[in-house]
Amino acid sequence: MRMKHILTSLDGTPASRLAFGTMQFGGRADRTASQEMFDASLAAGITHFDTAYLYTDGASETYLGEMIKPHREHLIIATKAAYEGGATANNIRASAETSRKRMDIDLIDVLYLHRFDPNTDMHESFEALAQLRNDGVIRAVGISNFAAWQAVKAANIAAKFDLAISLIQPMYSAVKRQAEVEIMPMAKDLDMLCVPYSPLGGGLLTGKYADGGTGRLTEDHRYGARYGFDQMHNAAQALSTIAARESVHPATLAVAWAAAHETAPTPIISARSAEQLAPSLAALDYTMSPELYAELATLVPTPPLATDRAEEQ
Repeated sequence: MRMKHILTSLDGTPASRLAFGTMQFGGRADRTASQEMFDASLAAGITHFDTAYLYTDGASETYLGEMIKPHREHLIIATKAAYEGGATANNIRASAETSRKRMDIDLIDVLYLHRFDPNTDMHESFEALAQLRNDGVIRAVGISNFAAWQAVKAANIAAKFDLAISLIQPMYSAVKRQAEVEIMPMAKDLDMLCVPYSPLGGGLLTGKYADGGTGRLTEDHRYGARYGFDQMHNAAQALSTIAARESVHPATLAVAWAAAHETAPTPIISARSAEQLAPSLAALDYTMSPELYAELATLVPTPPLATDRAEEQ
C-alpha cells in the first residue's frame, strides 16, 4: 500500500519501515550504549528516530542531537510536547524551543502532541502548531495517545489552520490490539502514518520474563499493570514456542507482526543495548507469511468491531 502522505527527511530520504525510539537514552542506556544502538540502527537502514521532551529529563534529546549531527539531512527526527503542563500554546512553543536547543537543530521534522488534553481547547493547540509550521520550526504534526474520536476532532480543527495531522502514535502489539478497532482504519482513511509504540509489549514478547528476566514489567508498576494479565503472558509463551519452531527470535516475530498489519504501520523499536536491539532490527529483513501472521493473530482474541456486529461479517 502506498500512502498519499510520504514522510521524508530534509534531503528526501524516505522513512524506514521501522522507527527507533530513544526513550532509554540517558536512562537505562548510558551514553556509550545509546551510541551503539544509534549506530546499529543507522547500519540497519533506520532513518526515523523518535524522542520526547519528557524522556530522561532531556538526556534523550541531548544524546540524540549529538549523534545525528553528521547525518542530519538524511534523518527524520520526531519529538513530542505537552505530556505535562497541558497542550496550551505557551507550553507547546516552550517545549518545541527547548527540544530544538537540546538537539541543536533548526527544524524539527515531526512534533507530536504527547497526549490528549481535555482541559485545553484544541483550537489553541493546533493554531500554535500551525504557527510553528509557518515559522519554520517544525515540518509535520503528529498526535500520540489519542482515541480515534479525539484524532478526528483534532484533524478537523487543524484543517481550519491549513494544518494536516500527518502521524498518530498509539500503543500496539500482538497482546495490545485495541488500535486495530478504530485508530488504524481511521489513520488510513485520513492519510495519517500510524507509528505505534511498544510492539514488544514492554519486553513481554521477547520471552525473557518467562525465563525469570527483569525489565520494565518488573521495574515499573505502570508496565506491570499494563501487561499483568494471564492471557498476555500465555500469548508470550506461545509466541516463543512458535519462534523456536520458525528458528527466529521472538522479538523479531513480534515486531514483524506489528509491522505487517494491512494499514502498513511503522512500529517504534527500542532497547537498552545494541545486543538487545538486534532481534528487533532483524524484523526489517524478515518476511512473514500470511499463514504465520494469521497464526500469531490467534494468540489473543481479536478485538470486536467498533460497531460490535461481528456476527454479520
